[in-house]
Order: sequence, then C-alpha cells, then structure tokens
Amino acid sequence: MQKTRVYKIAQELNMTSKELIEKLEELDIKVTNHMSSLSMEEAEVIIELLGDKREEKEENMTKTEVEDIKHIETIKEQPKQEIEPEEMDFEEEDAYDSNAIIIGDTIVVGDLAKKLDIAASEVIMKLIKLGIMANINQEIKFETAEKIALDYDILLEREEKEEEAADIIIEEDEAEDLKPRPPIVTVMGHVDHGKTSLLDSIRNTRVTDREAGGITQHIGASEVTVNGKKVVFLDTPGHEAFTEMRSRGAKVTDIAILVVAADDGIMPQTVEAINHSKAAGVPIIIAINKIDKPSANIERVRQELSEKGLLVEEWGGDVIDVPVSAKTGENIDTLLEMVLLVAEMEELKANPDRNAVGTVIESNLDKGRGPVATVIISNGTLKVGDPIVAGSSYGKVRAMINDKGKRIKKAPPSTPVEILGLNEVPNAGDQFVVLASDKAARTIAEKRKEKIRDEQMKASSKISLEDLFEKMQHGELKELNIIVKADVQGSVEAVRQSIEKLTNEEVSVRVIHGGVGAITESDIMLASASNAIVIGFNVRPSTGANTLVEREKVDMRTYRSIYESIEVSETAMKGMLDPEYVEEELGKAEIRLPFKVPNAGMVAGSYVISGKILRNAKARLVRDGIVVYDGTIDSLRRFKDDVKEVATGYECGIGLTNFNDIKEGDIIEAYVIKEVERK
Repeated sequence: MQKTRVYKIAQELNMTSKELIEKLEELDIKVTNHMSSLSMEEAEVIIELLGDKREEKEENMTKTEVEDIKHIETIKEQPKQEIEPEEMDFEEEDAYDSNAIIIGDTIVVGDLAKKLDIAASEVIMKLIKLGIMANINQEIKFETAEKIALDYDILLEREEKEEEAADIIIEEDEAEDLKPRPPIVTVMGHVDHGKTSLLDSIRNTRVTDREAGGITQHIGASEVTVNGKKVVFLDTPGHEAFTEMRSRGAKVTDIAILVVAADDGIMPQTVEAINHSKAAGVPIIIAINKIDKPSANIERVRQELSEKGLLVEEWGGDVIDVPVSAKTGENIDTLLEMVLLVAEMEELKANPDRNAVGTVIESNLDKGRGPVATVIISNGTLKVGDPIVAGSSYGKVRAMINDKGKRIKKAPPSTPVEILGLNEVPNAGDQFVVLASDKAARTIAEKRKEKIRDEQMKASSKISLEDLFEKMQHGELKELNIIVKADVQGSVEAVRQSIEKLTNEEVSVRVIHGGVGAITESDIMLASASNAIVIGFNVRPSTGANTLVEREKVDMRTYRSIYESIEVSETAMKGMLDPEYVEEELGKAEIRLPFKVPNAGMVAGSYVISGKILRNAKARLVRDGIVVYDGTIDSLRRFKDDVKEVATGYECGIGLTNFNDIKEGDIIEAYVIKEVERK
C-alpha cells in the first residue's frame, strides 16, 4: 500500500509539521513526528478536511487579512512545484523542515543514541547488522547514522560547515580595475652553481639607491629596475623552501630562473629544481652561468637539458636560455630583459585599489620587535594600520619596512615588505588578507586554529597504495604521482618506463621525479606537495627523511627488485593487495674496524648506535646511502663470547652470511619482517 510522510502533507496544506501534528491530535489521529507515515487514503481525507477548515477561516477574516495570507502563500509556493496527493511517493526527497536533527560529518555512537532517544545498545546492534563493529565511544559517518535514524522514522540533516562560509571569500576583480604588476622571480639550481653570485650581480648592476659600503639586504627579497620596470627577486632560492611553500598551497613565484654551471652541467639538485618548477606550472628561464671559465661547454648543457625535457630556443624549442657570467656581469642585462619578456607574455595584473592579499615568504620571532613576517603582496595595496589575518595569526600592521630598510606607509602589488604587529609567528606560505576590522581577523584566526587542532586529531589523508583502488572506484583519483629513487640511473629509467605503462582508463600514472642516491627530505617534501608515492630501489631514506615521512604521512616503499614494485603497484590498482609484510627496524651499528678471523672470514668490529642487534636477524649493509648487501647476521660476539643480542652503546663483532666486503664507516641495519593485516 502506497504511503506518504506527515511533512509532505504539511507542505501541501502550507503549514508547518508542528501545526499539522496538533491538528491531527484534535482529530484523534496518532502520529509520532513529522517522519511518521500515513496511507494515501488518510492523506487525501486530511487534506480535504483541513483544506475546508482553512477556507472557512478565510471567509471569517477581513478582505485585507485574506489578501495578506494569500500573498505570503504565493511567495512560499513560488520556488516549489505543486504536488497532487496522488503523485506523492514514499521515496521522494524534498526540503526538510525545522524538526530534522542536525549533526556533523561524524557523530559518536553514544551521542547518536541520545539524539534518537534510544538505548546505545540498540544503535550498536543496528551497526553490527550493517557490518560495522563500533563501541559507544567510537565515531560513525553521517551516512551510517542517517540509515539508522530512518529505521526510527527520524530525519537527519548534515550540519553546514560554517567555517567555510565564515572564512575569507576573496572577490574576483573586474577586468577594467586590473593594472600590470612587476613579476616575482625565484632563482633555483644546484649547490655552487652560482645562484647567490647571480643575485648579487643583478643587484650590483641594477639597484640605484646604494647604502654606504655597498648594499645591505634587510629582508628576504629585493627589487631591481629594468628599463623603467620593476622586477622582484625572492632571496629564498632553495627549491626545498620553494616546495614547502607550494605544499601549503602558496603560488608565490611567477617565473623560475634555473641556474646551471656551464662547466658542471646538469646535477641532481638541478633535476629536482626542474621537476619542482614543472610541478608548480611555473615558466622556466635557463641561466647558463660561469661562461667565463675555460672549461665552460654551453652546448653540452643544452644537450643535457633536452634530455630532461627542456628544449631551448636555439635548438628549436620554447625554453629561453641565456649564457651569463655572474662574475664579469656578462649578459645580465639580457637575462633581465628575458624576464620582462616572459612576464609580458604571462600578462601579470593586479588591482591596486583594493584591500591587500598576499603570501608570507618568511617569518621569525625578534626579541625586541616580536613576531616579524616578510610578506609579498599579490593583489591590492597594504597600508599601515590595516587589520590582517595570516594563517592562524592576526593583528594590525604597526610598521612596514621595505627591502632598503626604510619605513613605508603603503605597499602596492608585488612589493616585498617586512611587517610588525601580528600576535604570533605565521608559517612560510600562509596567505595573508586585509579585513574590515580587528574583530573579524581575530574570529577567523581562532576558527582556523580550531580547524588545525581538529585536523591534527585526524589521520592525514595522503594517498597510499592501500586506498588507491578505493579512490579509483569512487572517481576521486585521476592521476597517481610517483617519485622514483634508485642506486643507478639505469634503474630509474627502467622503472619510470615500466610504471608509466601501468596507466589505464581510470588512472594516469606519472613519474614526477627520478633520481640516484638515498631518499632525501627534499623527495619527501615534493611527495607531500604533489600527493605522490615514493618508491626506492636498493636505496635507504636518510634519518631526516624518515622523520619527515612520519610527519607528512607520505607513503614510502623500498624494494630490492624492480619487478616486485611494478607488481605491487599493478595489484594495488586492481584492488587485490595481499596481506602486507612490514619491515621493523631493530637497530643500527657502525663498523669501526673490520678484521679477519681464521676459518670464519671477515668480521665487522662494530659499535651499536641505536636499538639493538640480534643474532640470526635479517641485516643489510649500507654504504653512502646505497644498499650493498641484504642477508642475515651469521654470528654475534662480545669479546670471545657468543651473545643473542647487543644493546645501544656497546661494541661487538658481527659476521654476515656469505659476505666479506666490509669497510670502515659502513652501517649495518638489523631488521625483522612482520606480517601486518590490511586495514
């Protein structure tokens, strides 16, 4: 038999559910709440009966009152489509009325029981039937709670996220209000390729207001003038800082200058810088530095760049390259002109006649001045006295200092300034926004702090191989980014090609960075910023990288075989992951003195630097970040005695099974393999 809900009948009669329930009680019709069901015959009788009473009431009113009521009803009915009683359907969803119970994205089982006015044991039984094992103190999702509530004819509504609405909405500018702004340039490249020298050379040739004894840089950015136009250079050339800011969602840089030494060519950090710039979608200008050296070979650099996917204009590509010498100042002007040319192509514009918006590029706590933040304005004009919010910190701009160390009253777009007046030190990469009042800034900052606390309580949702298939099924993942590190370049290329062949209709697999050597902190930061998985072959992560993996919740895998990793990645994409075998590190020992024992071979005289070393445990020998042996510990001795284990701070002799190539300074890592159930 077809049924309908009480709240639908109330909508048909243009009254609230509460009013209808009171009327039904007068007619001796028993209903529990607005979600109670009535047969279609009962619904028709109620509509006819209460509809007639409503008409009688209108007849007894004055003409003006009737017209007012009809006018209000007309307004109420305008957005809704009229529903005949015959067309009502039990399954049809409509606007919920005010009697619905409002909850958040998750709710504790005990709290749900209280809201539904039932015993917690009943809710737990319902959850068990749904295949969910949860106790009274555990949280369940809104969708699960909704299913349980419907069994009791109670409607749940998801609470709107007020913080999203309460947070800052930055309005788009009208096209006619936009005016050209100076480009913001970041300089990146390998160590000792001349990044700092190039910046110094640019400043020496272009900064007009020199201070006594040379130029003193007061903040982490500088302005230079080229052909009457300003260019802003950020003094944070390290690509780690660049990526760290990008991982927080900041897009500070308009153009990246990649410095490559003409006598050295492409180096590991150069490759990382190229990959970081590409991932951020920033135009790249190549500055081939040190051309004054006799060993400089520009064509070799161009050849190596083409192998990394950067084909210069000289070779028919679209990447601008300028051979320069930071030492002699040769072609510095040409480089700056190229920066202006790229900036012109990018059509960089901003509206100076609005409240300022920008990014924190560095910050610190000064003993005398309190929290100090160096910011760069991306839009609008910042003025002294403006109330601002930067991340979870807020305040009023008490003073502004430019790159010359002079106090200024206002700063237009693309101007780097140091500001004082915040209540605490913001993070590099935080966006700052000027608001209407101090109160608004404080409110938003406090809400952001609460949000950060909530996020810290929850596990980070970085991508991992375990949830890869689930995300693919829900259409959440269109692209899987992978970072590959190996002991030799040949392995990197082989893995890159094999992994990229796994691309299918549902997900595109892309290797965003490949390199030789140990897994570093820079690799983990890039993975965090790009939501990527890190895969290593015959290499180990550095101590700092291990710490960062825990903090950033990045999925990092190390393998001995290329085929093993490809097989695991392919299986993950098919959603068929077997029980996981996890490596648990027992301890590390540093080899201090290798010595030969008759009839036993080479023994490593070692000092245990962390954890403990167990006899017969699995072990690997790591030399300069590269795994040269992976096997088991054959013997473990303290002086002349065989021992089962040696703890941190003690010396011991370690013999490795069928391996004698032991050198001073090598690290022995003892570990065990444990089977872990998939979550």
